[in-house]
Amino acid sequence: MGHGSCIISGLLLFLLLQTSQSESNVKNSNNNHVIKTEVFLSPKFVLEPGLVSNKYYYNIDFPRGHIAIKSFNAEIVDESGNPIPLHETYLHHWVLQRYYYQINGSGFVLVKNSGLCGTGLTQYFGLGAETRKTETHIPDPYGIEAGGNIPVAEGYEEGWFLNVHAIDTRGAHDRLACTECGCDLYNVTVDEYGVTVPREYKGGVRCCHDGTRCPVGEGIFFSGVAERSLYLRYTVKYVEWDPLIVPVKIYILDVCDMWTTVDGSSGSVETHNCEVEYDIEPCPNSAANNGCIHTKTLSASLPSGGDVIYGVGHQHAGATGIALYGEGGRLICWSNPIYGTGDEAGNEAGYVVGMSTCYPTPGSLKISDGEKLTLVSNYSNAQSHTGVMGFFYLLIADSSPKSNPLLLYAPFDEVWKNANLSDFVWPIVVLGVVVVAAVVVFMVLKGRSGRGEGYEAML
Repeated sequence: MGHGSCIISGLLLFLLLQTSQSESNVKNSNNNHVIKTEVFLSPKFVLEPGLVSNKYYYNIDFPRGHIAIKSFNAEIVDESGNPIPLHETYLHHWVLQRYYYQINGSGFVLVKNSGLCGTGLTQYFGLGAETRKTETHIPDPYGIEAGGNIPVAEGYEEGWFLNVHAIDTRGAHDRLACTECGCDLYNVTVDEYGVTVPREYKGGVRCCHDGTRCPVGEGIFFSGVAERSLYLRYTVKYVEWDPLIVPVKIYILDVCDMWTTVDGSSGSVETHNCEVEYDIEPCPNSAANNGCIHTKTLSASLPSGGDVIYGVGHQHAGATGIALYGEGGRLICWSNPIYGTGDEAGNEAGYVVGMSTCYPTPGSLKISDGEKLTLVSNYSNAQSHTGVMGFFYLLIADSSPKSNPLLLYAPFDEVWKNANLSDFVWPIVVLGVVVVAAVVVFMVLKGRSGRGEGYEAML
């Protein structure tokens, strides 16, 4: 093979390698954002009929590194991995909380969400009985950022803890009363911190803390029903973090928020006291009027607005729905309870087994900075209820997305169709340069072969 052919072949090989590298870069960019799934078990907790477990598990197993969380789901299972129905073990709530801890010390920094509540409802995720049929996935290109740089002193690492509150209602005289944690039913006068429960507090988490018991039939322990070990099985979906991912802020609104405005030297400051629970009195002649509805409302505003990416409510049995409105009465999201109709786990009759969710088209629904919001929580009060809740969980993103989501998350063929033109134009330019260079080299070498020994090198 002549020198000219070798040079031309080398140039073409160089072009092919560079084009291949360009294709590889696009593939790698796409593959780096494949959603990963990891499934974990909490430490075990042991229950027997009537017993309550309300435990905190620190430094749980969780994906490490700089990631974007895409969803978090959980359910109670036994040692064989079988889902446990709510009519056997009622899942009052589970809460996932982020924190920083000192590696060689006792330092602890709670990493709160962006919500309004001062000391409560700081979690990143949290659900209850509705956990199995409530969507938690976060659409592309959004995600909850975790890991990365820790903005505290050196020597700290990120950790996560779970709070799991479960009530064993096997053999209970009144399962609903057990799940609503009536203080008289549980015969509790002091909460888990040793503080006397006020008389006006009729029921709620203060009366069904860890180790308390709900009355059950005496025969239940002689019927073969015994204590058992249970776990919270939780599934985390995530992607590796990329600057093109749009982070979301987490806001949790509580219809029981008793907020006040205090004037200070730097202006007015809002103080939020989220009481978390409330009671519902029965309406008059409730037995004959099942259409009675109890309504509780909250008016508040977020410190900063943006695009609404996701919304869902949290309510208990007896709920008829919870809605969030913006100024002028415009509906932002309505979340309805889903009631079960059978016996199997995820479809237990009489229990709230899911809450409907809202996924607006990104950019189509915005909350303005300081916009007055109204939260409306509705329950049937055909009968009384204690310790009910009315939360609203929102994910809000900056109204100016940083990237084209197709480049991050589309299948490979879609990436090629939707990627920036500049990603692929340069190989064409290189091809043109190579062709011109090849022609010049060919002509020069041809001239050399024609002149033989009389050829003079060009300086």
